[in-house]
Amino acid sequence: MEKPESSSSMAEAEQEPTYTTHHLTIPSGLNQSELDELAQHISEFHTYRIGPGQCSSLLAQRINASNDVIWSIVRCFDKPQTYKHFIKSCTVEPGFKMRVGTTRDVNVISGLPAATSTERLDILDDERQVTGFTIIGGEHRLRNYRSVTTVHGFERDGRIWSVVLESYVVDVPDGNTEEDTRLFADTVVKLNLQKLASVAEGLARDGDGKSQAFDLDAT
Repeated sequence: MEKPESSSSMAEAEQEPTYTTHHLTIPSGLNQSELDELAQHISEFHTYRIGPGQCSSLLAQRINASNDVIWSIVRCFDKPQTYKHFIKSCTVEPGFKMRVGTTRDVNVISGLPAATSTERLDILDDERQVTGFTIIGGEHRLRNYRSVTTVHGFERDGRIWSVVLESYVVDVPDGNTEEDTRLFADTVVKLNLQKLASVAEGLARDGDGKSQAFDLDAT
């Protein structure tokens, strides 16, 4: 007869960390071939430890522009309003320099369940084209929100395009379900990625994306 598990072993099992498995599911808009190429990047940059009362998601956007043009937009921590729909303005400290640990104060447009957000830059890797931030203050409902964005270039059969991946982990607010929270956050991220595609593809169509996009050496 098997011995029942002790209370201590059960407690240890309950405390076992849970991690996301975004690399196992094809994000909407991508195909299996793209996922196969991106799976390692997703495992490395878009895996989160999930605690009780938290949810996570990964979204993808295919963009008909080079990864360098897209990255020149995405990396500008002080200019999120360039492609983020719901930001009215963004301010940074005088003498701002683009480096990990710096913060920005964002004012949100009216109509959303938020007013302001203070955000800290966690990652900025120009070589691998990875950036990420954490919301550390402000008037909003997205507590402990942490996000990572990566840009990936593709070239096949003479065609060039890119895929942008954005993931997040966030607390589920009191009174909300995990599904409600994910639906709200996914909608905001999806709209931002769609606008990013529009901005980047506009630069690419102009044939002058590098000069019109933000100068990587200027910050």
